[in-house]
Amino acid sequence: MTRRSIGRTGTAGSSRRAFLLQVGAGALAATAAPRILRAADKSGKRDIIVGQGDHTYQVIHDWGTLPAGMAYGNTHGVCEDAQGNIYIKHTVGAASTSDDALVVFDADGKFVRSWGPQFKGGAHGLHLSKEGGQEFLYLCDFRRGVVEKTDLAGQRVWQLTCPDASGLYNTPGEFKPTNIAIAPGGDFYVADGYGKSWVHRYNAKAEYLGSFGGPGAERGQLNCPHGITVDARGPEPLLVVADRSNHRLQYFSLDGRHKGFIKDELRSPCHFHTRAADMVIPDLDARVTIFDRDNKLIVHLGDGGSYALRDKPRDQFIPGKFIAPHSAIFDHAGNIFVVEWVEVGRVTKLRRIA
Repeated sequence: MTRRSIGRTGTAGSSRRAFLLQVGAGALAATAAPRILRAADKSGKRDIIVGQGDHTYQVIHDWGTLPAGMAYGNTHGVCEDAQGNIYIKHTVGAASTSDDALVVFDADGKFVRSWGPQFKGGAHGLHLSKEGGQEFLYLCDFRRGVVEKTDLAGQRVWQLTCPDASGLYNTPGEFKPTNIAIAPGGDFYVADGYGKSWVHRYNAKAEYLGSFGGPGAERGQLNCPHGITVDARGPEPLLVVADRSNHRLQYFSLDGRHKGFIKDELRSPCHFHTRAADMVIPDLDARVTIFDRDNKLIVHLGDGGSYALRDKPRDQFIPGKFIAPHSAIFDHAGNIFVVEWVEVGRVTKLRRIA
């Protein structure tokens, strides 16, 4: 992963959500400090507990058992299917005997299958979509500059390359997609986070519709739009972008019109996932953040301060502290899975206990 330099005011509206998009997180109420505790379980082993109140979790680092000889590179994407299987996308470790960049585990962390050697070295965004009773994966590869739609076994439905129709690229190599979002009705959006900082919109047939964003720090402009999702927690679905190198989230209408910013309580937001009223935000600068429906801070989890340990041996990692969260999801039970931009890869399960 290439590290970029790191650096709501919105339109007036009558709804509470529009107001919050205007004022951003500056009006957030103070929250209680999160906790990191060690408590003995019935076996006598001491667990690491983080969070507070209804958002309290047991930290389980290095979740899931890889087959002998398989080794993670940077762990970049994570999702869950309807059967509770967990999919991990990684760049493949130098010592790995397998080139497969997509690994699937069951809910207990038992290896199920792997595939995707074509993503080795460029594995990035991973999104699961339920469409007409079937589930599909959308996968970004920043090294090859491609986006693929596949079934859960890796069979390709289609592949997109550089959007020449946009007129924004001099060469295909300038296009380096990082993540994808899908709107109601099937339109989808590709964030060119490591390329030229544009968001490209397509219809459900993968036909190009237009682009918005572009490099900069003004309203509507982006600097490393690393993550992207459709936020359906409010009265209307909105596109939210992790404008990472501008240290903010930026909201857009589904046709690409700027709606507002959220700046407070964020360092370098990478991506998002929502469950009911909550949004989890993996922050590359060493913590995981949870916002409520109104984008008010609920809690920061596992704040490690910086990602200085990302290229260090695993035995230097500090239990209960994150290093470089890159993607995170809620599973069906409200647990959180976090994957990190560390050279040896790391998958952490935050098991919800309250």
